[in-house]
Amino acid sequence: MPSTRRRASVPRPPVRPAARAGILAAALALAVAAALVAAAGFGVGAQAAAAGPPGAPAGASGAAAGAGAQAGSDAAAAERLATVRRVLAEVPLVDGHNDLPWQVRERAAGKLAGLDLAADLTGLDPALHTDVARLRQGGVGAQFWSVYVPVEMAGAEAVQATLEQIDVVTRMASRHPDVFELATTAGEVERIHRSGRIASLVGVEGGHSIGGSLAVLRQLHRLGARYMTLTHWKGHEWADAATSPVRHGGLSEFGREVVREMNRLGMLVDLSHVSAATMHDALDVAEAPVVFSHSSAAGVVDFPRNVPDDVLRRLLDNGGVVMVTFVPSFVSAESLAHYAAREAEKERLATIHPGDRERAAAELAGWDARHPAPRATLAEVADHVDHVRRVAGIDHVGLGSDFDGISSVPVGLEDVSTYPALLAELLARGYTAEEIGKVAGANVLRAMRRAEEVAAHLQAERGPSEALLTDYPPPPPEPAEEDD
Repeated sequence: MPSTRRRASVPRPPVRPAARAGILAAALALAVAAALVAAAGFGVGAQAAAAGPPGAPAGASGAAAGAGAQAGSDAAAAERLATVRRVLAEVPLVDGHNDLPWQVRERAAGKLAGLDLAADLTGLDPALHTDVARLRQGGVGAQFWSVYVPVEMAGAEAVQATLEQIDVVTRMASRHPDVFELATTAGEVERIHRSGRIASLVGVEGGHSIGGSLAVLRQLHRLGARYMTLTHWKGHEWADAATSPVRHGGLSEFGREVVREMNRLGMLVDLSHVSAATMHDALDVAEAPVVFSHSSAAGVVDFPRNVPDDVLRRLLDNGGVVMVTFVPSFVSAESLAHYAAREAEKERLATIHPGDRERAAAELAGWDARHPAPRATLAEVADHVDHVRRVAGIDHVGLGSDFDGISSVPVGLEDVSTYPALLAELLARGYTAEEIGKVAGANVLRAMRRAEEVAAHLQAERGPSEALLTDYPPPPPEPAEEDD
C-alpha cells in the first residue's frame, strides 16, 4: 500500500523537503522526456493512419480501409482475450497485494456484515475496487490480502491490530466458502484454483507489525501469514524504508536475523517499501526467493518505492519476483510529476500558514481544482512489466495491483475485473501464452514453492531463533518528525 492510501483516519505520510525536491526534479525531467517521446510517437502514428493499413490498394477509400482495419483489430483483440482466459483456466492469477481488509476496518469497523462482498460495491463513495463478481470477471485465482496496520501504531497496539486484520481475512473465507479458501502453500493455491475458488493468502505489510519480536513473527506465520513487507513507508528499529530518513544504512543486525528466521519459516521476504540499501542487505542474507509485492521499475519511473536495475539483476540468482503495481505515481512519469508538485505546494502552504491547517488545506484544495491529476494508463503498467522482463528476465515478474489501497487507478485498470486486459496487452506486445502465465502467477508460485523447500531444509538444520531485539546495540535515535 503506497503513501497515497485511501483511508479516513490515517494521514498521508510526509515527504521530507530534501527528498521532495529530489523527487520533483527527477519527476519533471522524466515527464518532459516522456512528453517528447509521446509527441514523436504521435507523429509516426498519424502518418501511418493517413496512409491507411498495409496492403490497401492505391486510391482506396480511407473510410473503407479504416473499417477493415478496425474489424481486423477487433478480431485480434478478441482472440488475445480468449487466449488469456485459456491461460487463466490453467494457471492461477495471483495478485500480490490488495488492501480490502483495511477497507473493511475503515468503512465497517471490521464487520463483514457491513460490507457485503457478494454485492455490487461499485456504487460506494468512493467505490471499492473489489467484490466477488469482479474478482470472477478478472479471473483471479489467488489473492494476497494485505493485513496492513498504520506505522503510527507500534508495539502491542500494532500486533493486536495485525491480528484483527488477519481475522478479517479468515472471516472472509468463512463467510464466503463457495468463493474463498485460505491457502498457505503453492500446492494449496493450485488445488483451490482447480476447485473453482479463489485462494486467500495473508501478507503482513510492515515489520512494525511484529513489535520487534521473532516470537510474534512465528505466531503470525502460524496464523497463515506467508509474506511480510520489512517496512511500510516509515523505517523502524531494524530496517530502513525508501521514504523516510536513514537510520541503519539498510538492515540492522537484528533485521538480518528477521530475514533468516523468515527463510526458516518459509515466509516470503517482501522488499516493497524498503530502501535500496535494505533490498541489497536482505538479498545478501536471503537463502530463499524474495518478492516485491507491489512495486514497479525505477528504470522506467524513478520513484523511491520502485526497484532499481542493480537490484533487478540480482533476482536472477535469488529467484525473486517483482510484482508490478498499478499505483499511478509509481508507473507514470506524468503522474509522478503531478504528485511531486502537489507535495511541494503542500509544503509551501504549511510554511506560509504555520499553525493554520484549515487555511492550508483550503488553499491546497484550490490548487487541486486548478491542477487536476493526470491519469496513468494500462500501457504504462505494461511498460514496467517489459522493463523487469528485459533486465531480470521473464521468470522474475508478476502482478501486485494495490487495489483498494490507492485513491486513483490507471485508465484500463480500474478494478479487479481488468487483469485480462493487461495480459492481453502483453500478448499484443509479443509475449507468448506461456510467458503471460508466468506473469499472471506461475512465477510467484515457483518462488513460494522454493521458499517452502528452503524452509524444510533449514528446519532440519536449526531450531527457532531465540534472538531478541534487546540483544543488539540500541538502534540510532529516530529522526524528529517535521510538522506537515
